[in-house]
Amino acid sequence: MHWGSALDEGGAAGLVRPYFRTHGRTRPTRDLPVETLVSTTARGRAMTRGSTPEESEICVLCRTSQSVAEVAARRRLPLGVARVLLSDLADRGLVAVHTAKHGSGNRPNMDLMKRILHGLSRL
Repeated sequence: MHWGSALDEGGAAGLVRPYFRTHGRTRPTRDLPVETLVSTTARGRAMTRGSTPEESEICVLCRTSQSVAEVAARRRLPLGVARVLLSDLADRGLVAVHTAKHGSGNRPNMDLMKRILHGLSRL
């Protein structure tokens, strides 16, 4: 995989190194397991400036609830990068983090796991 950041012949930006997208950070400020659902808040929908194109695209994507894994896959981001970006957006009130309801024995709810599996299989 090529991680260069130069412009291609068509003028579109090429891929950039993952740490560039997170300003060198590798750890999110929140615990975001892959099954955690996130959705754009009213503030995130009204966002007009002050965000990177990547953050804006994530806010558009999360207008319908998405799992952390879905955001990473749909935006073609490494999971760690998606977690840092989502954590930043949540800290700024642009996305809401929805904690999973647990079934018996502190295990994730089976309906939630089925929805996540279905969503991932559609990717």
